[in-house]
Amino acid sequence: MLDDRDRKILEILQANAGTSVTELADRVALSVSACSRRIQRLEESGHIARRIVVLDREKMGVPTTVYALIKTAHHADEWIESFRKVIGDIPEIVEAHRLTGNYDYILKIVLPRVEHYDVIYKQLVRRVELFDVSASISMEELKSGASVPVGYAQ
Repeated sequence: MLDDRDRKILEILQANAGTSVTELADRVALSVSACSRRIQRLEESGHIARRIVVLDREKMGVPTTVYALIKTAHHADEWIESFRKVIGDIPEIVEAHRLTGNYDYILKIVLPRVEHYDVIYKQLVRRVELFDVSASISMEELKSGASVPVGYAQ
């Protein structure tokens, strides 16, 4: 069971996984060793799945975001695994979700410029059969991040 200090630790680490244990301990009013033990427990329990570095997309040369909505006529396990492999092999596809509703999948694709979408589109359709692909260009990012609310954690 998590307490308020655990939740605060998770909140701080989500904002900056590079926060030192000393600073973290100070911010949650714990000794460094007690804070370190809590972090280790949170990692072992799976509350902390991994620590990552978020890169600046402008500086990395991929400032453009395109969302591809996909319909397929195939829903067998073999096709899904093939699709999973294809999208896993394309680094510009940074997220993929299976959906309910009118579309089967949505892909978040990061690109150097919008014209590069055609390269990714061709890589997809050459390797896996799709019924329909509809793309939308993100004009402005209003909110971004991988942070999740910590208040629901048990």
